[in-house]
Amino acid sequence: MRNLLIVTCLICLLFSSNVFAVPNTGNQTEQVQEQSQNSDFEEELDELTDPSNPQPQPNGSDIPAEKVYTQAEYQQIYRDLEVPTFSFHHNVDPDQYYDLKDAAWSPYPLMRLNSPIYFKSITIEPGYYLLTPRQYKGDWFILFKEAGKVKYIIPVFEKNYTDPMYYHNNLKEVDMKKSQRWMVKFLNGVGKYFKRSKRKPPIKTNLELTDLDNKFLLIEVYYGSMRYKTIFRTEKF
Repeated sequence: MRNLLIVTCLICLLFSSNVFAVPNTGNQTEQVQEQSQNSDFEEELDELTDPSNPQPQPNGSDIPAEKVYTQAEYQQIYRDLEVPTFSFHHNVDPDQYYDLKDAAWSPYPLMRLNSPIYFKSITIEPGYYLLTPRQYKGDWFILFKEAGKVKYIIPVFEKNYTDPMYYHNNLKEVDMKKSQRWMVKFLNGVGKYFKRSKRKPPIKTNLELTDLDNKFLLIEVYYGSMRYKTIFRTEKF
């Protein structure tokens, strides 16, 4: 009996000590993760406060912040822009197929031009043009397309983000009859269960033209989440 009491006391002493204690690795892991997150956040903060990059853009983009130009600056921009010296083989935009393969109609904004406009030695004649932003060797250009062929290539002087509410505020919703709305709901319901039959929403686009002083014309092409600006003259020098 005495021996049993001694053994029982020894067991109680062992359990009351840290000999059989299980280390709490969960708290340590959480602390390590928290330290790692704090370290990452501090590194990101250092990058954002880097004096060489005082105005960081969304998602780390190198696209500059939007700027409000004066009339003198618009004139200087026009002088500094150069006439493009490249062209497309057979005047066909090679990337057009990828833009149109999921669309029932052309997604590019359509411009109806009633009188000629000028970009230095280029004269854009009156007509209907689909305006397409394209990048070439790091620079952006607006392609003026007529009947599916590239007719004019004009340089872009500013590329920027479109306001997230721009299309909602500026583009009217399509007016539909009650039967048409029911048909759209039916097709959306089918697309919910059969993904292959669901049409992808077309990319949103728009076009804005602004008359400036001294016979200058500003054209802004809205294409998806981006906006492209280019400038013309309404009279030759």
